[in-house]
Amino acid sequence: MEKNTKIYIAGHRGMVGSAIWRALEAKGYTNLIGKTSAELDLKNQVAVSDFFETEKPEVVIDAAARVGGILANNDYPYQFLMENMQIQNNLIDYSLKADVQKFIFLGSSCIYPKLAPQPLKEEYLLTGPLETTNEWYAIAKITGVKACEAIRKQFGKDYISLMPTNLYGTYDNFDLNTSHVLPAMIRKFHEAKVAGEMKGSTCSEPVELWGSGTPMREFLFVEDLADAVVFALENQFQDNLYNVGTGVDLTIKDLAELIQKTVGHTGEIIWDSSKPDGTPRKLMDVSKMTDAGWKAKVGLEEGIKRTYQWFLENQETFKQVKI
Repeated sequence: MEKNTKIYIAGHRGMVGSAIWRALEAKGYTNLIGKTSAELDLKNQVAVSDFFETEKPEVVIDAAARVGGILANNDYPYQFLMENMQIQNNLIDYSLKADVQKFIFLGSSCIYPKLAPQPLKEEYLLTGPLETTNEWYAIAKITGVKACEAIRKQFGKDYISLMPTNLYGTYDNFDLNTSHVLPAMIRKFHEAKVAGEMKGSTCSEPVELWGSGTPMREFLFVEDLADAVVFALENQFQDNLYNVGTGVDLTIKDLAELIQKTVGHTGEIIWDSSKPDGTPRKLMDVSKMTDAGWKAKVGLEEGIKRTYQWFLENQETFKQVKI
């Protein structure tokens, strides 16, 4: 891959896309393209067609998606299904038509069946029912994986799909209505800590969290995913689908206690077991990426500290960050 290769990063303003942009710049890539949603509506076929005809990117990295946690997926199932399919289908189809040779599609570990054996292997795709709380997003992502696989099979192009585990990090979404579990916890613990301090109390206000705390989850720092994308860009992979994660998980309860300690919250944690837990466990088998020569570098405790520090430094602006 030449350093002046024209690389289009769809979703370059989001947490994932911006991390990929920074990683590519750090490696010396000089010809990066990014468009905001106001500049280019990826759901609009004509606009996407015109973009490819004008810009002629040589490589496309698809980090654009409508994302959110359990609440957002439950409240907006149609948008999570349709908008994600529109975005990725336009990008994949017009990349093929424009003869883009390398395409990296980013998905999610939620594409795998709810009760698949653990850890999750790539071959478990489409072997059972999905988790109902995010099946709309998962189905959209599965269609993207299969579209890239079909292009690879039929046209011989280097189109690959990377499926990251649960992501977190700098430029994360901390909106409690749409965020994922880890950034939501950071904000909840922080605000409860501040509320206690404002009352002059030595103890933080209690924090209520969804579920039982027993499900197990794996978390990947977003800069590690960006590093994996650069690795995939610079290397030829043999297959079309690769899991990206740490290969290590923990209970949501343990996660909450780690974040509580990092933030300095001293109050009670109240678990609302009437709320859904989601998938009981979702650990990725990352042996294919390991065999290819890549593995994660940032540990969870370090990653949470770095994410909380970013949160503290951006409290006045993070709500306005365009995802």
